[in-house]
Amino acid sequence: MKTYRINEIFYSLQGEGRHTGRAAVFVRFSGCNLKCPFCDTDFKEYREMTAGEIVKAASQWKECGFVVLTGGEPSLQVDEALINALHHEGFYIAIETNGTHPLPRTIDWVTLSPKNCFVKHAPALAAQKVDEVKVVFDGIHDPEQWETSTDLYLNLQPCDTGNKERNREVTLQCVEYIKRHPQWHLSLQTQKFIHIQ
Repeated sequence: MKTYRINEIFYSLQGEGRHTGRAAVFVRFSGCNLKCPFCDTDFKEYREMTAGEIVKAASQWKECGFVVLTGGEPSLQVDEALINALHHEGFYIAIETNGTHPLPRTIDWVTLSPKNCFVKHAPALAAQKVDEVKVVFDGIHDPEQWETSTDLYLNLQPCDTGNKERNREVTLQCVEYIKRHPQWHLSLQTQKFIHIQ
């Protein structure tokens, strides 16, 4: 029986992007194919879980009806079997992906968070459904290449550099960029401000 490497499953609020503030069950997958310098996620630890075990764990909070598949990079493991099992329990499914691998087409909401400013991988989602783009803004790389569709929600998220003063500079640069390019929206990692998981 197929298993998935799961770092953790927890219930919280979505802190980023279009669904900010929405109650969600987070299924964090272990492992990633990239090594972004700003990554703040420890996803090396994991336990093997079947689709049924994942659904059972997520169903503790079934009343929220919303699951976010995140990582690491969930596209390395997510498949139709897991998506079908979660849909069968009535969950609306969102995924956060770097776009380097194809996804099951039945996922309800796709957040593309491209990292090609830092790595030499071209996203593989150009021909697939994407609902929003969330670019980590570092004040150096121009996110202009992601302004390709007026149908997408475009989010800029100031990079958390680990340095308070540099974070302030990057955030102010991000705000000024959005003022010059109003098709973008500011996306803050609100979970860090209110100190939740």
